[in-house]
Amino acid sequence: MRLLHTMLRVGDLQRAIDFYTKVLGMELLRTTDRPDQKYSLAFVGYGSNPGHAEIELTYNYGVDKYEMGTAYGHIAIGVPDVYAACERIRTSGGNVTREPGPVKGGSTVIAFVTDPDGYKIELIQRESAA
Repeated sequence: MRLLHTMLRVGDLQRAIDFYTKVLGMELLRTTDRPDQKYSLAFVGYGSNPGHAEIELTYNYGVDKYEMGTAYGHIAIGVPDVYAACERIRTSGGNVTREPGPVKGGSTVIAFVTDPDGYKIELIQRESAA
């Protein structure tokens, strides 16, 4: 068994695609438009299945905002240098919501960014992420 994808509902599909591709450096892997069912999908990631897990961005026609609720936490992405990643994200127009630094009570360097729909993304420094 393996993780295939995580689905996020978004209020503006192109805005979400732009964030994940232009700000986080993912690739747009494929899209699907289902007008009869009133939704569109875009899959993004750093590679496609089966080698990599993907994010499925789902736009439901006519819905431009969702409530986050209290159950959702975050998506985590391994990066070789959290400080450089945050600088690149800021330069690309992204929102860094927790500055880079060690996790409380530990030494792992992390940061958080927020996508345009309010989803949290944790950046975790990992040498193997290069």
